[in-house]
This record gives sequence, C-alpha cells and structure tokens, in this order.
Amino acid sequence: MIDKAKKLSLKEVLLNKRMMICILNGFTSGLPLYFLAQLIPAWLRSEQVDLKTIGFFGLVLLPFSFKYLWAPFLDRYVPPFLGRRRGWMLISQILLLMTMVILAVLDAKIDTTLILYTGLAIGFFSATQDIVLDAYRRELLPDEELGLGNSYYANAYRVSGFIPGGLGLILADYMPWSAVFIIVSCFMFVGILHTFWIDEQVEEAAVPQSLKEAVIEPFKEFFKRDGFKQGLLIILFIFFYKFGDTIATTLITPFYLDVGFSKSVIGTVAKLVGIWSMLIGGFIGGIIMFKIGINKSLWVFGFVQMASILGFAVLNEVGPNVMVLSAVIGFEYLGVGLGSAALMGFIASKTSKNFTGTQLALLTSIFAIPKSFSGILAGIIIEGVKPGDGIFFRLLGTMDGFGYTTFFLICTVLAVPGMFLLFWMAPWNGKLDN
Repeated sequence: MIDKAKKLSLKEVLLNKRMMICILNGFTSGLPLYFLAQLIPAWLRSEQVDLKTIGFFGLVLLPFSFKYLWAPFLDRYVPPFLGRRRGWMLISQILLLMTMVILAVLDAKIDTTLILYTGLAIGFFSATQDIVLDAYRRELLPDEELGLGNSYYANAYRVSGFIPGGLGLILADYMPWSAVFIIVSCFMFVGILHTFWIDEQVEEAAVPQSLKEAVIEPFKEFFKRDGFKQGLLIILFIFFYKFGDTIATTLITPFYLDVGFSKSVIGTVAKLVGIWSMLIGGFIGGIIMFKIGINKSLWVFGFVQMASILGFAVLNEVGPNVMVLSAVIGFEYLGVGLGSAALMGFIASKTSKNFTGTQLALLTSIFAIPKSFSGILAGIIIEGVKPGDGIFFRLLGTMDGFGYTTFFLICTVLAVPGMFLLFWMAPWNGKLDN
C-alpha cells in the first residue's frame, strides 16, 4: 500500500477512500467528547450552576489521560465478531449511545453527582473508542499520508462539535433538554454505520501472545527507538504544544453566554462560521501539510494557534457583537484545528505500526491531560475563589478572579513553552518533512 501511495497525485490522495475513512473516524471520535465538553456545560450553565462547579466537570475527561492503562487489553484480546479493531469499535459505540441517553432523565440541579458519574462513564467509553480508532487510522495510512489524513481527521473531529455545540444549543431554545440529549446521542449511529462499512486492516504484527507482552513491548520499543531522553522530550512537547489553547477553550460555551449571546446565536452564527472556516482551512491546511511536511506545519500552525487565542480577549472587550464573534470563531477554528491536525500527524509519526494501539494511547493520553484539569483552572482564574465555594475555598482561601480578558492573555503565554520545544522536536528542516 505504501509503494502505491507514493505514486498517487495530490488529487488522488485528497479523494481516496482512506481520506473518507479518516473523516468518518474523526466525526465518530469527536462527537462524545464535545457532548461532554460543550453540551453538558451549556446545560449546567443554563440551569444557573456556577463556573467552578462546571469546571469541576472537566474531570469527566480524565479517562482520556489514562487510556494507555487498558489499551494493551484491547491490543491483546480480539472480540468474537468484526475483528480486533472493528469489534472493539462497535462495543464502545453501543455503550456510548446507551450512556449518553441516560442524561435525558437527570436533573441538572438535583442529580449533580449522578451526572458526574455518567459523564465519567461516557469519558471512559469514548477514550476506549479513541484507542481503536487511532490504531486503525495509523494502520490504514501510509507514512506519506499521515499529515493529510490526520488533517482530515482533526477537522472532522471539530465538525462533530457542531452537533452538541450547535444543533444541540439551537434545539435547547425550543424543546426540553431531555429531548436534546436523545437527539444528539442518536448521531452515534454515524459511528456504528462507519464501523460496519470499513474493512479490518491486515496488520503487520501478530496479536500479542500475552497481556504482559502487550503491556511491556510497546513502552520498551518507544523509549529504545530514539533514547530515553528523547522519549521524555517528545512527551513534554505533546503535553505543552496545545496547552494554551486547551485552557482557553475549555469553558468557551459558558464564555459566549456570559458575553451576552443567546444559545441560538451561538448555535447558528458562531457554528456556521466555524464550520466553513474549518472546512476551507482544513482543506488548505491538509494540502500545506502534504506539501511542506509535518515539521514546518507545526511551526506555522502553532503561531496561528497562539494568535487565535487573543481573539477571545478582543471579543470580551467588544461585547456581544455578532460580526466580531464570527471573525473570532472563524480564526479560532482555523488555528486550533490546524494545530491539532499537525500534532496528531506528529504523534502518529512517533509510533510503530507493531504497537499502534498502546503507543498511540500513551501519546494521545499525554495530549489529553490538560483537558482534565483545565476547566477547574480556568474557572478559578476567571471567577476567583470566595467564601462558600466549598473545596476550592478550603484549599485556596479567598482569591480574586482576573476576568476573561486577562485569562485569555495568560493562556497565550501558556502556549509559548510548546513552541519553544519545537527547536528540538520538529526543527524547520527536520527529517519528518515529506
């Protein structure tokens, strides 16, 4: 497949079946995460739940930070249907559909603890789905198509956010939240149909013969390949490259509401502008990555990503202006989406096809760590801490909040360490370039 891929023209690469699979792969992966990160916070905020409590719900993303712990299990054991990758895909997708629908019967003010546990279950099944989707995509794509394929994946991932964060918010203005959760949950059928449509890949490596082998060998190979020091630098880079924009966007839907936009405006104007900027930017960005390689793309998209964070500070100062909102959202979806695509291409390039499941789970878990605590950190920075804030007051005492504008400036500064590490991880003319 690799030799054949090398002979393909840009047009043929852009339109081949592997790219369509990457698109469906990304949509299926992103939907439950945005369900957790956008729809649930909007629901809680509309029910007058405070930002720090909403930020605490960022803990439902913890499974994404620890998915490497059970990834070897998915590598070692093969379900009795559809094969190793597709079998686990179907199992996780059915469980996701069932747990997402549960929220339709819960009350935001009364069932807070149960909502948290349900969110953790959704996070666990979503992280499990990601393990096999990421492994399948790495086994599917030739090395020459990693940048482009992951660009398609990352943008489809972001597009999926328009279902819970766009359609869901629009529907919430016209119908009960219970109906909204049921409708949004049903979009998981896209993933289920995708699983039946694709073929199981012919894998170069045999299934591990023991769970011990599935656990140990992937980690040994990763740190042995480039050395222990380089392996640690790779992990640090993956953690910090998107650290700033991850913190900045963690409470983005409550931010739009607090600026003064209605749920309908957020769900229509902002999301429609976002999807067009993402589709156009993703297409152009994919071509750029195919032409100049992953290294240069990490530099270019990293600077765009940093600049896009500042747009939120501008929006907060201007207020509920739809034109400014459209411009800010369009630039943010472009910058953050392209940065994610480049990083995913980099992560895939640092894995061995012999250990795709566990190694990708390890590296993407590092990438996901900031998402788990970013909501708490963002809520504290923005609102501060005052008496009556429960555990936050007991741990931190009284603390003044900085407000949204200063918060976004801080997030821009937090993006600098990841860019600095590019000198070692992805030098401009480094070997990852195509």
